[in-house]
Amino acid sequence: MATSTTHAAQPSAADIRLVITASALGTVFEWYDFFIYGTLAASGIIGRTFFPAGNEVVQTLLAWAGFAVGFGFRPLGAVLFGYLGDRLGRKYTFLVTIALMGIATAGVGLIPSAAAIGFAAPALVLLLRVCQGLALGGEYGGAAVYVAEHSPPNKAGFYTSFIQAGVVGGFILSLAVVLGTKGLLSAETWGDWGWRLPFLFSLVLLAVSLWMRLKLSESPVFLAMRAEGERARNPFTRSFTYPGNIGRMLVALFGIAAGLTVIWYTAMFTVLSFIQSTMRVEETTAQLITGSGALMGMVWFVLFGRLSDRVGRKKPIVIGYALTLVLLFPIFWVIADAANPALSRAAERAPVLVAGPHCAYSPFAQKQADKCGQLLDYFSKKGVAYTKATTPATVVLIGGDPQEDLSPAGLDAALTRAGYQLAPVKPSAGNIAKMLFAILALAALSGATYGPVAALLSEMFPPEIRYSSLSIPYHIGTGYFGGFLPFISQYIVARTGNPFAGLWYTEAVVAMALVVTLFGLREPARGA
Repeated sequence: MATSTTHAAQPSAADIRLVITASALGTVFEWYDFFIYGTLAASGIIGRTFFPAGNEVVQTLLAWAGFAVGFGFRPLGAVLFGYLGDRLGRKYTFLVTIALMGIATAGVGLIPSAAAIGFAAPALVLLLRVCQGLALGGEYGGAAVYVAEHSPPNKAGFYTSFIQAGVVGGFILSLAVVLGTKGLLSAETWGDWGWRLPFLFSLVLLAVSLWMRLKLSESPVFLAMRAEGERARNPFTRSFTYPGNIGRMLVALFGIAAGLTVIWYTAMFTVLSFIQSTMRVEETTAQLITGSGALMGMVWFVLFGRLSDRVGRKKPIVIGYALTLVLLFPIFWVIADAANPALSRAAERAPVLVAGPHCAYSPFAQKQADKCGQLLDYFSKKGVAYTKATTPATVVLIGGDPQEDLSPAGLDAALTRAGYQLAPVKPSAGNIAKMLFAILALAALSGATYGPVAALLSEMFPPEIRYSSLSIPYHIGTGYFGGFLPFISQYIVARTGNPFAGLWYTEAVVAMALVVTLFGLREPARGA
């Protein structure tokens, strides 16, 4: 287990408030920068502007692949900034990370479209996403360690839970800025250039963050280590040679980071994409519902962080994982039924069957190889669930009735007659309440597994290599298991024709995390 370094003079109550406020707000702004891309990717603007492919499904997948690229580079940022944080200090390292993030985010808003500069547009987007990933790789570990090292042992879970709530706050702020900007501009202006303003708004947030963080003092634990000459010469290599540390890092990766992140992204981005694209809820309405649910759900992160100070860090996480495995699909069934009842009823009453000699479908193909594949492509783009079968001739059955006209217009008419509501809808007030209740339930699962984590990870590792040892597994787990979730889940849905099939990815990762945490995680000593 991690050793403890004697604290320097304990900070005052005013110092603690400044530490929590500056760290949490910085986390909000940093994740705003990272999530604004995902928020606009869900609406299709990123794909249309930077990744034109002549195929809506391919366009969406490429936009989400760009989202995943930023996550893919988070572990490298964790290595780089973890090293600097353990050698040079917690404060100045996350000053650098937030500056890099703010500049990279504003840069995305300045890139010309692919129609104007061709392949240079997606290349520049991906380059700036790499910079964002590097910055984020250093931010979370720095904020988590900084607050934890200012906290008394019996309040570390509570104080650090505001960092987790700040991650949710970044998602909410990204939605709020998008909705506010859209509300001030005409639809034509928004689609033409107005969507760039939320990216440029990052420069304002950067100025506020730097002002607040420059007022902070260095962590008392780091000051004590520096005074006593206990800093690791090479924190990166020491993280892999310190006795027992590799095992702790593996548990942190596969048991903690991987599990909590797939629940979090399912509760936020998958819900938004599912409501907006799959269930055909009007775009602004979908964003308001998701943002409102996330805002109300922030309290769970603080409550479970505080609870972990009483019952331990492990128990809420294990229970949260177990409940996720049981409740994930039912929660999404409730959301689907409330979001677009006509579409849900039509899918039950008049299921779609597509059959043919081969019925091969590739989401990445510009054009499908045969008629059956083209039909699957049509239903996939419409978000209509379907099943497949093998028959000598290509046929489509809607509610058991074979369709003679297999053109897009003919199928549109047949779906409409069968009761499929494919135009954008606005749920009733009662159904919105049901959706919010379901989103709050997902937020509770996320809060149980995420709220105690900053304190847990800080307590798992020795102070001299804490920044590196925490950041590396956390960002590998969140970067790869979580960052690729939208892409993988959308690919599964496109291949299967089942709008709920992508949830199996979340279920599989959470099942792995539950086993690893249950048998591999030892409750750390408080204040370690």
